[in-house]
Amino acid sequence: MIEQLLTSFIATSAFGILFNVPRRTLVQCGFVGMIGWMLYFSFQQALVDPILATLIASFVVTIISQFFAKIYKTPVIVFSVSGIIPLVPGGLAYDAMRNVVQNHYDVAVQLAAKAFLVSGAIAIGLVFSEVINVLLRRARA
Repeated sequence: MIEQLLTSFIATSAFGILFNVPRRTLVQCGFVGMIGWMLYFSFQQALVDPILATLIASFVVTIISQFFAKIYKTPVIVFSVSGIIPLVPGGLAYDAMRNVVQNHYDVAVQLAAKAFLVSGAIAIGLVFSEVINVLLRRARA
């Protein structure tokens, strides 16, 4: 588990460098990605459906991103984009394309559909968290 956490922290921070986030937020970006991956990995170990695990992890990533954005007076996107990177189904998309090239269309369609659903779960988690945040801010005002 420690290896998974360390790798996700480094990968997220490295993407933050590529994404050109402010240097003072690199550690926080890495932390957000690490928490998201930890949740996803924990749910996978508990045999939860990968799509549901991705949805929950992306929801939590956005909540933490909003919290850090307020503390560090930085746009939410700095933390959320970097934090989502470990959850992106790049491996699934690669496997789907590899199966297309190898003429295994039945497997390719299944993998592509799963990659599409995981990507949709990421988007829904991000949007759902933002909607709840806006509703809570309006209720306080």
